Amino acid sequence: MMKHSNKAFHTALATVPVLLLLFLAVVNPPSALAVPSFARQTGLPCSGCHYNPPELNPAGRRFKLLGYVDRAVDTKTITADGSGTHAALDLLASLPLAVMFETSFTSTKSPVPATQNGNFEFPQDISLFLSGAWTSHVGSFVQLTYDAQGDHFSIDNTDVRYANKTKLNGKELVYGLDINNNPTVEDLWNSTPAWGYPWVASDVAPTPGAAAIINGTLGQDVAGIGAYAMWNNHLYLDAAIYRSDHVGGTQPNPGVGSAFNIRGVAPYWRVAWQELTAKTQYEIGGYGMHMRSTPNAVSGLEDDYTDWALDTQVDRTLFRKDVLSFRATYIRENSDLLASVAAGAASQSAHHLNTFQPNVEYHFGNRYSGTFGWFNTSGTADALLFAPAAVSGFANASPRSAGYIATVSYWPWQNLQLAAQYTGYTRFNGAATNYDGSGRNANANNTIYLDAKILF
Repeated sequence: MMKHSNKAFHTALATVPVLLLLFLAVVNPPSALAVPSFARQTGLPCSGCHYNPPELNPAGRRFKLLGYVDRAVDTKTITADGSGTHAALDLLASLPLAVMFETSFTSTKSPVPATQNGNFEFPQDISLFLSGAWTSHVGSFVQLTYDAQGDHFSIDNTDVRYANKTKLNGKELVYGLDINNNPTVEDLWNSTPAWGYPWVASDVAPTPGAAAIINGTLGQDVAGIGAYAMWNNHLYLDAAIYRSDHVGGTQPNPGVGSAFNIRGVAPYWRVAWQELTAKTQYEIGGYGMHMRSTPNAVSGLEDDYTDWALDTQVDRTLFRKDVLSFRATYIRENSDLLASVAAGAASQSAHHLNTFQPNVEYHFGNRYSGTFGWFNTSGTADALLFAPAAVSGFANASPRSAGYIATVSYWPWQNLQLAAQYTGYTRFNGAATNYDGSGRNANANNTIYLDAKILF
């Protein structure tokens, strides 16, 4: 095992200069201003709104809060005043389009049986963005991604907003409406799942099989509408309702083949308090979701899920304008799996799942960053819900997984990222050794991941 690990490590190291040479040869961004549509709209570099993408700084959080519509004074627009029976017009003179191209290399400590190790994906994915102001108070972040493994484009994270401002008790109140397809994608902080750490990830390496519904499980499989408000730049409130939206499936939705089919609506809630000083910004809050679901059908017995979560984020500016960040989230999921028990997919009804994901990051200006994160998931054991299977299974019926992720990123230009990541597992799908019942150990899934992406 050690011999194979060393070989994979040296293979990965040898790939670093290949990726560097590849991207430095074919990409020549003219300046730090050559970033996607938000930068063209605002006239600001990436660092105007991000510590490093996708991590928002206070200016970036406010840009998102206000509906992605802020623009530079000299931004070219097409306008017409409205009065009486004549509607106004406020359009950007050019479409708010952008592109991301990503390529990667993945090597696990031990190969997945009967497959090659050391996977080079060119591309891993390509994303098209419709992101920017639609009109004075409506803007969007819409992502369409080509998946190389599926060989097709599909909808990715999408967030469309209406935002406006007024006064409440003499203090600013920003309020708005939001339509999105991934619970927490509308959030302003990087401590909640949709935009949380890790910022890059392999789509090849095995990953743990148990996750709360709010922790990415419903992403791009639901459609939701909600309202939000920020009072006095301190108190943030958000509420939304979601329905199943199985993109690519039959409509009207028959539910067949889908693990989750929302009955009625699934409410989502969010509350947060932030404080901003010259050098420190911190946030503390909570969020959650409740869902009743009929697996593989749109009627019949229901599974019931309730997620409660706490989160915090602290960003501290240090000497030389470096930034030290700490983020954490804890999610508690309680579920009553009545439908799954009746279908023979679970051996008991009452379950819980606990997830803890903290991370700390140091930004050396906006050119280098290093992040270390820990993750731990535990919960109720169930021999049917968490069954044995080679690589992806659970030999001891426990959902527990734990480990760490270390990432270093280099931004030679603000729209070009080169990253190296190591993921280590102390437990995987319930155990440290023979976790799947087929002899595979948790650390066999330890992963070296090299990633390069360009946005233009």
